[in-house]
Amino acid sequence: MSYLPQLQSQPSGRRAERVRFEESTPVVLRFPDGKRSSGQLQVISTTGGLLCLPQPLQPGAVGKLMFLIQGGGSVLGEAQMLSPMSWERQPFRFLTLHEDDRTRLQCAIQSRLAQTKRQSEQRGREREQMENFRAW
Repeated sequence: MSYLPQLQSQPSGRRAERVRFEESTPVVLRFPDGKRSSGQLQVISTTGGLLCLPQPLQPGAVGKLMFLIQGGGSVLGEAQMLSPMSWERQPFRFLTLHEDDRTRLQCAIQSRLAQTKRQSEQRGREREQMENFRAW
């Protein structure tokens, strides 16, 4: 079953959670006219993301976007390109994302958020320990 990200309301009007994956994530875009483009995923959420591309694509262009998630398989969705932020950075939004792809993506996002939280807590503990040993 298809999932329409832009129609999915977030609790209390919040935006979908966005993450940067720790590892480099290549993406491939395929368009109906047969053209292809590749780049790197910079930021991702269940509603869209930000790509690093060799050159900007036409805003409004719709194509299939595919990328692999570390340990989680592939994600394939229909995406619409939005206005570029710079020559290399261009946002997109998912138009459709099948339920299994959305579930894989959501699991990867939650895993990255948990990892980031653990790292932040660890840094906080280390700072606290350093403060305890600091000479006054």
